Amino acid sequence: MNLLPLALYIHIPWCVRKCPYCDFNSHGLRGELPVHDYVTALLADLDGDLRDFGEAVAGREILSVFFGGGTPSLFPPDAIARILDGAAARLPFARGCEVTLETNPGTVEHGRFDGYARAGVNRISFGVQSFDDEKLRALGRIHSAGEAEDAVKQAQDAGFDNINLDLMYALPGQTAEGAMHDVDRAIALGPAHLSHYQLTLEPNTEFAAHPPPLPDDDAAWDMQEACRSRLARAGYAQYEISARARAGRRCAHNLNYWSFGDYLGIGAGAHGKMSGGGRREAGGDVAMPLAMRRRWKVKHPRAYLEGAATAARIGGDAPVPHGDLPFEYMLNALRLVDGTPLEQFPARTGLMPAAIETPLRAARGRGWLEDDPRILRATETGLRFLNDVLELFMPE
Repeated sequence: MNLLPLALYIHIPWCVRKCPYCDFNSHGLRGELPVHDYVTALLADLDGDLRDFGEAVAGREILSVFFGGGTPSLFPPDAIARILDGAAARLPFARGCEVTLETNPGTVEHGRFDGYARAGVNRISFGVQSFDDEKLRALGRIHSAGEAEDAVKQAQDAGFDNINLDLMYALPGQTAEGAMHDVDRAIALGPAHLSHYQLTLEPNTEFAAHPPPLPDDDAAWDMQEACRSRLARAGYAQYEISARARAGRRCAHNLNYWSFGDYLGIGAGAHGKMSGGGRREAGGDVAMPLAMRRRWKVKHPRAYLEGAATAARIGGDAPVPHGDLPFEYMLNALRLVDGTPLEQFPARTGLMPAAIETPLRAARGRGWLEDDPRILRATETGLRFLNDVLELFMPE
């Protein structure tokens, strides 16, 4: 059986202040950051996962590493180096392994980027969100537009040429002109990659409880289309609903998610997905669904630190029901603008194409998917109404 790609996600849950729109597992910093203890916990967590997954991990290389949060740049370079060195001692890293560190422009100290590069980080992702100081205040961000630009230039001066900027649109009180201004400021910095996504009100956030005035759906669509056109003219090709990149600069880690690869997740609240135990013989008519599991870790940092060396670190661990595999696969794969070859579906799920024949026919009949038997690709209409498309693949 061909082994699925394997990535490593590392969650660092602390931030200076939790933003009112954020539904990630992040916790405002109170007191001293337990850097040493948390690094020790992460490596113990990884040891536990490697023991538990055993043969499913054997012989596989890590293709990408992603430090997410929270704000991973609160951790100094020597801590990031210790994590990466410890992980590489336990699992082989592929040559050219992409290593991304998320950072908040308001938490970057001058000179740290040199240290992150020496630690092994080769890709920086900045949570800029906007270049309008008024909008940044409305979003609860702790940095200014000027600080964001300075931080990006510091990273470039340190030798980083693989940089992503996160930008939001449809912000409180934002106009189409304002959204375009943000895009133009981002383009002027010359990043390799841009993540451009709509602000949405997520449950259990401050914005959900006290909604700010947001542009309506039609205005948000107009912003998205205008910004997409501007980014395309500047050389940023859209390859996923919210992701645009210069040639050769697509995010390998996120592509692994969208292509339904495997990933280990360590850290408070981190999620992972591992496959193994299924195969389809070449030319066979019957497939055996892959034995696929999702595992997630306890969310609260204190509980995680106390139990990271034991099974208490695990918040949940469950097999993915075979009937859920079509929906789980499509939930990721249909986000890709270029689509995925139909032959990848059995390779990544163990199911035969017949398992999705009925919903595929319905989606193509409604003009939501391209009418091409070799590829799974959403049309322009399908991308706009992707939730409706995905409902067709949900288990009965």
